[in-house]
Amino acid sequence: MAKEVKTRRINWQLTFSLIGLALITASAAMGALKVRHFVSSDPQFNLSRDRADAIEIEGLKYASRAKIRRVFAADFERSIFTAPIEQRRRQLLDIDWVEDASISRLWPDRLVVRIRERKPVAFVLFHPGVLLIDSYGVLLDQPLQAQFSFPVLSGVRRQDAIESRRERVRAFLDVEQEMGYLAKDVSEIDTGDVNNIRIVAQVEDRPVELLLGDSDFGRRYQNFLNHYAEIRKRSPEVKRFDLRLEDRITARE
Repeated sequence: MAKEVKTRRINWQLTFSLIGLALITASAAMGALKVRHFVSSDPQFNLSRDRADAIEIEGLKYASRAKIRRVFAADFERSIFTAPIEQRRRQLLDIDWVEDASISRLWPDRLVVRIRERKPVAFVLFHPGVLLIDSYGVLLDQPLQAQFSFPVLSGVRRQDAIESRRERVRAFLDVEQEMGYLAKDVSEIDTGDVNNIRIVAQVEDRPVELLLGDSDFGRRYQNFLNHYAEIRKRSPEVKRFDLRLEDRITARE
């Protein structure tokens, strides 16, 4: 009999504990709902269209500020706590110059947008204008009043898949890296055929077109420079040369 009373007492204690826990959980849930409703509906948390600092944008140099603000057009005059942050981040990543972005809510009514911009590595020529391209093959509009000094990357088409453009940019960067300081002479690198790289270089203030093949770019170009004085004497009018053969430099008409 005593054992049954003890067991019954323990069960009542467990029951009261569970009821208490349920009440606390329900109370916390109700409190959370009230807080959520408060921060979602109270005007003091609204993103004001009239405040210039309602959206603070950091890391911006070339990306369009207007394009970034347009991403948040639907969030103005609404609570910052209802803004779909991850969705807005994905929209920011669709802007050409934006490589990465993060968004933070700043109490009580502001958003902070941090931008990491893409870094262009070359010019690309398309009709009717000039674009930039980064190391991932992303095409970038050239900002107004911005000054860049890059070679032209040829062999890239606007309609190419991003993977194709990325491969051509990677070949372009390989040529620059292997040529080292000699790359300063190069004004154009054609990677349309990555197995047969073509460059245009300024040699003694004269543009020459050189076929370099798929390797040893720096060594082949240096060898050409070593023999250029003699080459120019023999073929003063020729501006196109094939450097792909190991034992000779071939003039091409």
